[in-house]
Amino acid sequence: MSNTASQISEDIKTAMRAKDSLALNSLRALKSAMTNAAIEKGGLGTELDEPEILAVIRKQIKQRHDSITQFESADRPELAEKEKQEIDILSKYLPAALSEEEINAIVEKAVAETGASSKADMGKVMKTAQELADGRADGKTLSSAIMKRLS
Repeated sequence: MSNTASQISEDIKTAMRAKDSLALNSLRALKSAMTNAAIEKGGLGTELDEPEILAVIRKQIKQRHDSITQFESADRPELAEKEKQEIDILSKYLPAALSEEEINAIVEKAVAETGASSKADMGKVMKTAQELADGRADGKTLSSAIMKRLS
């Protein structure tokens, strides 16, 4: 079991002992999503490697961002606040995010590696930049930095 997966299991136990229902429900949902991803990958009993676990965590956080948007448009601030708290809980399992300078350096390196010169090369640059960022920057941030660089 990877470090992150074992840490999540330990944190579930800690949340149970502390009777922290918000953390417990968030972590159980995450563990369930990880199990589903493992089953999709290779059947029951398959273990996810670290990048796959991080991808599942990012997906869960993205779902919560989408929920916040929905709740705020439906004038349900209390539900939006609960989703924000869940994002805080899940975010601690992700590696530290890159600074704007680091993102710009990655974009420059990706542009140089791919030889991109226009927005038509966006896909190639994006793929390379995501590999270089190694999951420490979300796609939206990388995409906007690449668009700014290629324009």
